[in-house]
Amino acid sequence: MTIRAYDESYIVNAQNILGHATDFAIITLDVDPDAFGNAFAVSDVSKQFARGNPRYVAGINGCELARLALFETHTPFTDADDVMYLDKSPEYWAGWALAYYQWVSSRSFIDILTVIPFSQIIAMYSVYHEMDISHFTERMDKVITEANPSTRLKAKRVNCGLSQAELSVESGVALRQIQLFEQRKRDINHSSAVTLLRLSRALHCRMEDLIEYGPVT
Repeated sequence: MTIRAYDESYIVNAQNILGHATDFAIITLDVDPDAFGNAFAVSDVSKQFARGNPRYVAGINGCELARLALFETHTPFTDADDVMYLDKSPEYWAGWALAYYQWVSSRSFIDILTVIPFSQIIAMYSVYHEMDISHFTERMDKVITEANPSTRLKAKRVNCGLSQAELSVESGVALRQIQLFEQRKRDINHSSAVTLLRLSRALHCRMEDLIEYGPVT
């Protein structure tokens, strides 16, 4: 079960905006790729973009998006006039592809860029830019899954400092059920809404934060 934050009608604009933002920040403003990636990932700008806020995925251009992220995170740069080239650079492609992957996977930008920094995505250009984007998303899925073998439930539980037994008491969900979820022997995506609600309340997160990512489609 994949929950996508915004309608497919926005995705082409969103890809174009993040593509131009990445190109502008790295090439025109001469910001290090991973410095820009880190700034964008931790900024509220990326959260609004991921949620499909129309201002960010359709209402501003890429240069404006880049500046917002850099200003918000106090990342140093020397400003320049807006420029968006017709010829698409590897940097543009990296932002364009990342926007699509974030949308189709529903992962947060910080979860993605913590594992696969912008410099690594840019390096994927030579292999993947002429392929259907599904090949890129499959590769991203593989790398991120290998880097994060724990279930999202376990990661949230550990982050809250709870044992499985303590989470069972806090949530009212049977200990054995929690164990099976974390061992991937029972699919949490197919559990009842009541179970997800109880767990999410005990872990102070959203229900969708416990949903496991499947292969993107």
